[in-house]
Amino acid sequence: MFTYSDVMLKLIVGFVFITLLINLTGKGNLAPTSAMDQLQNYVLGGIVGGVIYNPAITIAQFIVILLLWSLLIMVTRYLKTHIHWFGKFVEGDPITIVRNGKLLVENCLRANLSAKEVDFKLRTAGVYDIAEVKRAIVEQNGSVTVLRFGAGSIRYPVIIDGQVDPDVLDIMDKDQSWLDTELKQHGIDNIKDVYMATFRNSKLEIVKYDQKDE
Repeated sequence: MFTYSDVMLKLIVGFVFITLLINLTGKGNLAPTSAMDQLQNYVLGGIVGGVIYNPAITIAQFIVILLLWSLLIMVTRYLKTHIHWFGKFVEGDPITIVRNGKLLVENCLRANLSAKEVDFKLRTAGVYDIAEVKRAIVEQNGSVTVLRFGAGSIRYPVIIDGQVDPDVLDIMDKDQSWLDTELKQHGIDNIKDVYMATFRNSKLEIVKYDQKDE
């Protein structure tokens, strides 16, 4: 039997779970950076919206469903952070569609972008002449990052969460030996100690897990 008290109780439970989940997983879901973040929001909203008006689903069942989904999100986030290939499988990689003023058709097709969509994204980014573009990259969330000639050096995320991205090294025309040498110069013997390392302006900028604010 449908009762407003039951709906209210389910709304409260759903609100509490959403609040806890956002605080536990960080604020990334509030400003999704990937399709997976969007999917998590949609499914969670669907669970809450689909259950509150269904009197056949009890509060206990509702809580179990929310717990299962929360567990799935937490496990997925952990695996994305600690297992490189899993993170790439779930979220994909940034794809370069323009390099040194030339449109990379094969990469555009790999990103499932038609010529019309590429033209629209570039125009949206203020690009009207591809020859002016040093590099244009389709990010995981579908947005396009554009770097023009003379606009400075693009930031390459070489190491993320203690894991090297070999594709980034390839784009930079660098190899593992170069990276090992750079890390040793910074007194780092284990890549797992690096939270983030980026390459910009011909310099490797490193942030370690145990780095303290000065």
